[in-house]
Amino acid sequence: MSITNTPTSNDACLSIVHSLMCHRQGGESETFAKRAIESLVKKLKEKKDELDSLITAITTNGAHPSKCVTIQRTLDGRLQVAGRKGFPHVIYARLWRWPDLHKNELKHVKYCQFAFDLKCDSVCVNPYHYERVVSPGIDLSGLTLTSSGPSSALMVKDEYDFDGPQSLPSIEGGHSIQTIQHPPSSSRPAPSESFATPNLLPPAEASTSASTSSFPAIAAGSGSGSATWSRTNSFTPNIPHHTNGHLQHHPPMPHPTHYWSVHNELAFQPPISNHPAPDYWCSIAYFEMDVQVGETFKVPSSCPIVTVDGYVDPSGGDRFCLGQLSNVHRTEAIERARLHIGKGVQLECKGEGDVWVRCLSDHAVFVQSYYLDREAGRAPGDAVHKIYPSAYIKVFDLRQCHRQMQQQAATAQAAAAAQAAAVAGNIPGPGSVGGIAPAISLSAAAGIGVDDLRRLCILRMSFVKGWGPDYPRQSIKETPCWIEIHLHRALQLLDEVLHTMPIADPQPLD
Repeated sequence: MSITNTPTSNDACLSIVHSLMCHRQGGESETFAKRAIESLVKKLKEKKDELDSLITAITTNGAHPSKCVTIQRTLDGRLQVAGRKGFPHVIYARLWRWPDLHKNELKHVKYCQFAFDLKCDSVCVNPYHYERVVSPGIDLSGLTLTSSGPSSALMVKDEYDFDGPQSLPSIEGGHSIQTIQHPPSSSRPAPSESFATPNLLPPAEASTSASTSSFPAIAAGSGSGSATWSRTNSFTPNIPHHTNGHLQHHPPMPHPTHYWSVHNELAFQPPISNHPAPDYWCSIAYFEMDVQVGETFKVPSSCPIVTVDGYVDPSGGDRFCLGQLSNVHRTEAIERARLHIGKGVQLECKGEGDVWVRCLSDHAVFVQSYYLDREAGRAPGDAVHKIYPSAYIKVFDLRQCHRQMQQQAATAQAAAAAQAAAVAGNIPGPGSVGGIAPAISLSAAAGIGVDDLRRLCILRMSFVKGWGPDYPRQSIKETPCWIEIHLHRALQLLDEVLHTMPIADPQPLD
């Protein structure tokens, strides 16, 4: 190693890794960071000039110009590290520059020859060949921006109580982390470079709509200002004049250069279906471990905001009080956990069927949400999301769910048809299964059933205790008190999708 303690490509891998580890930003566990850096250094050992460029870029914080640092592009474009997959340029940008980076926030600099978006056989992972982008086109004067979506998500390992801004959990962990943290917007100010303005959508992408949180969120409980969708099939947003100075949003998506205004985006948002809205927008079942306790609670569409708390009012309406429910098999551990539910959570239905959650409890809640998985760049069902007290966050997007159910149903239908053709002795062409080629993938795709699609329309939420690879409890059914929320508008849309799918003629049994 050189006298300045900065290694070169001629030094041992261990020395280089140790030096590069000293410059990581702390958004990942030490184990994950070390594995990712070791993997990169080994791949670059035969490309000494690129390894030196990486060392120069990282150890000088980009102060000196550096060349592209490339690795081979994989078939799906993602890199697997410590059992997790992600886009390589995003992984290393998070490690060394922006720990709260969202995958859609990166834009390569002009002189980068192998940027991820250029689709070359090699991908540049030099973090200083990318810039973090913010959506243009909106005047934010007079607004205070605070991050509360996945752009501010941190990875955490253990369960912690939230006692204020000074007690955010340590992110040092001993292994790959699966729980994603969503602190309240006021818990820590984001650095100025990481402010993400609301994403404004071009007409071609209207399908992603207001559901991507691109307009000001209204404080839960305020009667005015929330978007309404009536049973007359008209979607009429009421645009507020004041939004308490806070703008809830998710990271911006890169779009073409022409944009709609926020008001136009709201005004031209048609309903997904002309089917009348359901009488109840959701139903909530309460569980202790793997046993449902009490009857399922249905929330009328006339109550867009419902509170689920630990108190005892039995009158129903817009409150589901879990404290009133008895269970002869309740253990002492469950009883202790129930004491901490307190004010619980507020669930808010916006627009045609998007769902937001506000944590009113003094303890965090843990959510299974395919929407948040996607926003965090994770596979569906791959993560558990820890929502801190006072946090207000979107957990379900109806349009995204509708697109997913359409895609999965079509894929399953095509795969089943291809399997039937194969059984009949016809070898299908590559286009006949929607691009799903290997037989094992065909079998898995054909195995997608109604229950798999129905899961897209369900949210699960545990009070106080988390679950998953980072906890003693591997399933939500091992947590002491949790709820399952069935979203009726989404289930209506799924029913429509299933009805429009062509059903092959049944084959006679041998």
